[in-house]
Amino acid sequence: MTLLPLFILLLLIFSCKSDDLLTPSKPLLPGDKLLSNGGVFALGFFSLENSTTNSYLGIWYHNIPEREYVWVANRDNPITSSLSGKLVLTNSADLVLSDSIGRILWTTGNNVTTGGDGAVALLLDTGNFILQSQNFTQIWQSFDQPTDTILPGFKLWANYKTHTAVRLVAWKDFQDPSTGKFFLCRDPRTGFQILIWHEASLYWRSGLWSSATASDNNGYIWSQIVDDGEEIYSTYNTGNSSRRTHWKLDYTGDLILRSWNNQSWEPLFKRPDDGCRHYGSCGPFGYCNNMVFTGECRCLDGFEPAGGFSANFSRGCVRKEALRCRGDHFVTLTGMKVPDKFVYVRNRSFKECTAECECNCACTAYAYDNLSSILATGGPSRCLVWTDELVDSEMSGALGGNLYLRLAGSPGNSSAVNNKKTGVTSKRKNNKSGVGMVLKVVLPVISFLLVLTCIYLVLICKPRGIQLNKKRPALGHLTTSQEVWDQNLELQSIRFKDIAAATNSFHDTNILGKGGFGKVYKGTLEDGKEVAVKRLSKGSEQGIEHFRNEVVLIAKLQHKNLV
Repeated sequence: MTLLPLFILLLLIFSCKSDDLLTPSKPLLPGDKLLSNGGVFALGFFSLENSTTNSYLGIWYHNIPEREYVWVANRDNPITSSLSGKLVLTNSADLVLSDSIGRILWTTGNNVTTGGDGAVALLLDTGNFILQSQNFTQIWQSFDQPTDTILPGFKLWANYKTHTAVRLVAWKDFQDPSTGKFFLCRDPRTGFQILIWHEASLYWRSGLWSSATASDNNGYIWSQIVDDGEEIYSTYNTGNSSRRTHWKLDYTGDLILRSWNNQSWEPLFKRPDDGCRHYGSCGPFGYCNNMVFTGECRCLDGFEPAGGFSANFSRGCVRKEALRCRGDHFVTLTGMKVPDKFVYVRNRSFKECTAECECNCACTAYAYDNLSSILATGGPSRCLVWTDELVDSEMSGALGGNLYLRLAGSPGNSSAVNNKKTGVTSKRKNNKSGVGMVLKVVLPVISFLLVLTCIYLVLICKPRGIQLNKKRPALGHLTTSQEVWDQNLELQSIRFKDIAAATNSFHDTNILGKGGFGKVYKGTLEDGKEVAVKRLSKGSEQGIEHFRNEVVLIAKLQHKNLV
């Protein structure tokens, strides 16, 4: 066997074609493709199955029969059917895609003035297409210009100082890779959450990260969240390197984690999907309860539907009792995706964060996390406060955190501590709330029984021979308060027109309730005093005399709970 001279052997080695490299002397032409070193990904020209008029330069999984494109260079500038394309690496270390008539369709735009000689473009097994100089310095990478796909090792970053973020943009439709209407990015204000936008409207929000890593039985893991003091990013990696997975922003607006199961791309996770997970679906102070299979809207503790007891939550929820500032208390809602539109207060302890909200009458809620246990690089605390409506809350169970919600009055006045129906658990801060609740229930009951007893005694003890000389008026003609009073009674009276003015002419919005005699209205007198006005209705079954007896009795009875 004749041995080849050493220089000839070296010449053969360096002259062999490298499938994963693109050099200035070797452009990529139609029919050519680059293969990553392990054969995982391929880069080349392609046309979609239902359209042969246009072609694109892109990256796809190589050995998977169901073609899945993870990156497209010229998504908005396709190569028309009558022309061919060519990708070249220039001497200024710039990748340029052009058609056969010289029209530039896409470029990296590097234009390196020095050190461009010897640069190469390399397709990695991660699916990242990189451009590096002769000394292996990275000049450009496709991970910095993603299309609609997140691959393992990709950094989803946001710079909260410059308010910029990397962005994924969905395809226009299933067979059109051009720019669609949905895009995804990390929140550029804080970097704490992932957002999906439908054009200019917020479509879905991930909620705040509550741990540095997250994994499940499907073999995927968000490996870490890093904050370097200016930029925050997250990456994910698979527990099994041979398993093909990726996150895809679908043209329908869903973010889907997909995995190849040797037959098809199987969805492992999907958001927002169906139900009430879309942004703000449950309105202000409502939340999406995901502890039930389909997900449904509920009101936060201390609130009720704004539209009454209707399933329509478009108007959200309203407070059962208005805040007073002084005397308000906080309840702890556990397992919550906290609302949007928060104010981030840095470097606060839990006690300081609590005081930040308690001392501000405009503060409606607060939340706290210790970022040193969340970020892989450690970090300060995270104190969030809300001073407006609470929008886009969600009951997420173990994936959620604590939300401290401000409610009116003492703890004993608020709603149930553990609402099993809604799944929101409230922990009171006052251990005496049980005694307060008992007193507030028992005292009104005793007062009511006392009033009934007195009315009964008046009715059975009243001399039967005494009759009023004034003829009883018809109910339809009652116009002044004097018409239902005995002129000899020494009771304070008020003019009917003053009562009508105080109750806005007995408007329905002022109704407090109904009784046997008629309706009770809330009113405000000229001096600002708030009063309750009971008006005898035409359909009353008990009549003027009994009505007058009750008024006389209440006027003469003295009790701290009866006014």
